[in-house]
Amino acid sequence: MEKRKLSFWEIWNMSFGFLGIQFGFALQNANTSRIFETLGAKIDEIPILWIAAPVSGLIIQPVIGYFSDRTWTRLGRRRPYFLIGAILSSIALFVMPNSPTLWIAAGTLWIMDASINVSMEPFRAFVGDNLPDHQRALGFVMQSFFIGTGAVVGSVLPYLFTNVFDVSNVAPKGIIPDAVKWSFYIGGIVFLLSVLWTVFKTTEYTPEELHAFEANSKKDLDKDALNSETELGVTIKKQLFLGLVFSAIGGLISFLIFENNLAKELYILFIGLIFMGVLFVIASQLRTKKVQNGFTIIMTDLLNMPRTMQKLAWVQFFSWFALFSMWIYTTQAVTQHIFGTTDTTSKVYNDAADWVSVLFTVYNGVAAAVAFLLPVIAKKVGVRATHLLALCAGGVGLISIYFIGDKQMLILPMLGVGIAWASILSMPYAMLSGALPAAKMGYYMGVFNFFVVIPQIVAATILGFVIKQFFHNEPIYALIIGGVSMIFAGLLTLRVNSRTKIEIHE
Repeated sequence: MEKRKLSFWEIWNMSFGFLGIQFGFALQNANTSRIFETLGAKIDEIPILWIAAPVSGLIIQPVIGYFSDRTWTRLGRRRPYFLIGAILSSIALFVMPNSPTLWIAAGTLWIMDASINVSMEPFRAFVGDNLPDHQRALGFVMQSFFIGTGAVVGSVLPYLFTNVFDVSNVAPKGIIPDAVKWSFYIGGIVFLLSVLWTVFKTTEYTPEELHAFEANSKKDLDKDALNSETELGVTIKKQLFLGLVFSAIGGLISFLIFENNLAKELYILFIGLIFMGVLFVIASQLRTKKVQNGFTIIMTDLLNMPRTMQKLAWVQFFSWFALFSMWIYTTQAVTQHIFGTTDTTSKVYNDAADWVSVLFTVYNGVAAAVAFLLPVIAKKVGVRATHLLALCAGGVGLISIYFIGDKQMLILPMLGVGIAWASILSMPYAMLSGALPAAKMGYYMGVFNFFVVIPQIVAATILGFVIKQFFHNEPIYALIIGGVSMIFAGLLTLRVNSRTKIEIHE
C-alpha cells in the first residue's frame, strides 16, 4: 500500500492556508517593533518584548505536534488545529494595533504568536502525511511559494494604504497610525479565509492508512528514528545526567549575571536552561518508576532525534538567529542609519518604517519567485549545496546594508535575503522529512522548530545587551551579526548527510 501521487492543484489546496498564516506573520514581523517603539519602548528594550514569539513556539509546537499525531476527528488529524489557530490569530490581529499601552501590545503579541504556531506547526506534518516521498520537496516548495506571496502582500499593505489609498501613516504620540491598523484588519480576514480553504478543500489519510504506509515502506530511515512510544536510544541515566548538567550551567551563569549586575534580559535564557534541566530530571525519575505518558514521551523523544535532524538543528539555529536579528532591528537600522531619525512621531520616521515594509515585501516576493527554481538547482548541484549558496546570498545581503546610504539601493540586499528565505522554508524540511517516522511526524516537526525558536530566544535576550554595550545602541550592527550568522549556517549545511532526491517532473 502506497500513498497516491497528488496533482498540482491538490498540493496547491493543501498549502493554500500558508498564504494567510504568512500574511499575518509578515504583518507581525514588519510592524511589531514599530508598534512597540510608538508605544514608548526604547531600542535596547525591543528585543525582550519580542520574547513572546519564540517562547510561544518553544512550548506550543512540540505539544501541538504530539497531540496532532494522536488526533482523529471529523475534520481529520491536522485540520482541527489549523482552524482553531486561525480563529484565535485573526482575533489577535484585530486587537494588536489598538493596544493602548506597551504591556498590552506585548501580551497581544504573545497570544497572536501562540495562535499562529497552533496553525503553522501541523502544516509541516500535513505535507509529510499526505505526500509520497518523491513529492515532499514539491510540497514544501509550494508552501514556500504561499509563504512568500502572503508575506509580500502583508508586508506592503501599510505602504499601499498610505501611498495608494491616502490613509495616514502618522498619528499622535502613543497612537498606532491608521495605515497600520487597516493592514492588520485585512490580515485577520485573509488569515481565516485562506485556512478555511485548506480545511474544506483537502482530505487526510486515517491513522490506520498511515500505519500501513509506514509498514509497507522500503525506505531506510536513520537508525535513530525508532517507532516505539518511548524511544530506547537514550538511557534513564543519561537523561538524568543531562538534566543535572543543564540545571547546573543555568544556575551558575544566572548567579554570575546577578553578581555582575548584567542586563536582566539574560536571565531568561539561563533560567530557561534550568527549567529544561529540571524537566529532564523529572522525566528520568518517572521513567525509573515505569511511568509512560505524554510528558515522558515528549521529553525522552527530544533526546532521540535522528542524526540528520541533529545536524540540521545547527543549520536552523544560525539561520533563524540571523532572521530574528533582521526582523527585530531592520526598522531601527533603516530609520537611524539611512534616514537619520529616531522620532517616532515624525513623517521621516514613518516614511522610513513604511519603506521597511517595502523591503520586506521585496525579499518575500523574491522568495515566492525563486521557490520553484530551487528544486531545479538542487537537482543539478544537490540539496546541501543549494542551501549553502542561498544562505550565503542572504548573509552577504544583510552585511551589505551597512555600506548603503540610499534607500533605493536597499532593495539589492533584499534579493539575497529573499533567496535565503525561500531555501530556509523548504530545503531543511525536505532533507528532514525522509528521516522521520510517520507515527511521530507531527511531534518531530514540532521539535525541529525548537531550533527555529531557541535562536530567537537567544537573539531576544542577548542582542539588546550586545548592541548597547559594544555598539553604542546602533542597530545596524545587529544586521551585520545576523549576516555572519547566516553565512556560518550555510557552511554547517555541508555536515548534513542528506539522501533527499529532488524530482521536478511535475
